[in-house]
Amino acid sequence: MGGHSHWANIKHKKGAADAKRGKAWTKCSREISIAAKLGASGDPASNPRLRKAMDDAKAVQMPSDTIKRAIMRGTGELEGAAFEELAYEGYAPGGVALLIECTSDNRNRTRTDIHTVMAKNGGSLGAPNSVAWMFKPKGLIIVNQAGAPSEDAVMEAALDLGAEDFKPEDDVYEIYTAPNDLPKVKDGLAAKKIPVVSAEAGMFPDNLVAVGEGDAPKVLKLVELLEGLDDVKNVWANFDIPDTVMEKIAA
Repeated sequence: MGGHSHWANIKHKKGAADAKRGKAWTKCSREISIAAKLGASGDPASNPRLRKAMDDAKAVQMPSDTIKRAIMRGTGELEGAAFEELAYEGYAPGGVALLIECTSDNRNRTRTDIHTVMAKNGGSLGAPNSVAWMFKPKGLIIVNQAGAPSEDAVMEAALDLGAEDFKPEDDVYEIYTAPNDLPKVKDGLAAKKIPVVSAEAGMFPDNLVAVGEGDAPKVLKLVELLEGLDDVKNVWANFDIPDTVMEKIAA
């Protein structure tokens, strides 16, 4: 299928909302605390979600002391705000489904902030499970084609390690796993000297909605504004924007 791959969507999103390091640190700190709390462990070796959260924090150069304090808040060794995980659902312009994952210490504030951004930018909040059924939990590993062995070799290695699907996209390979298998497959590929660009567990759509030149800027703006909210951790969307349209937007 032509158009915009999951990797292209992720590349576009990642550079926007978390460009400010302070905001990235806030979000990473919350995720570390939640991961430590829900995993009932401050040890990343036995808590894959915590390990991923710590890796993300290190990638944005969060100080080790800050990471340690976030873990201790999650395990209850330090006092701190009580965060909970929330999910909101809705639509962006063009009929694009949005699944909005949040970490919040005040659900009323979080919902109000999301509703305000949606209402001002052509979106709408939906009822629970209005769009969640369109998304499935998966792990996504991105491998650079440059510097990697042949396509067949990468695919064989990924499948042998337990990957569920493999797709060549532009200059990368997209490798899909079950969420719990993500660390194992990522580490196995790295051990084989296969260049892993990123590894992310998330909610990925079963099908994509084609978005034209008129709605594409509106969809991207809404996603970026939502991701810019402090309480929003991830925005998952099912849009497919053609490369030609993306190039015009980026120009």
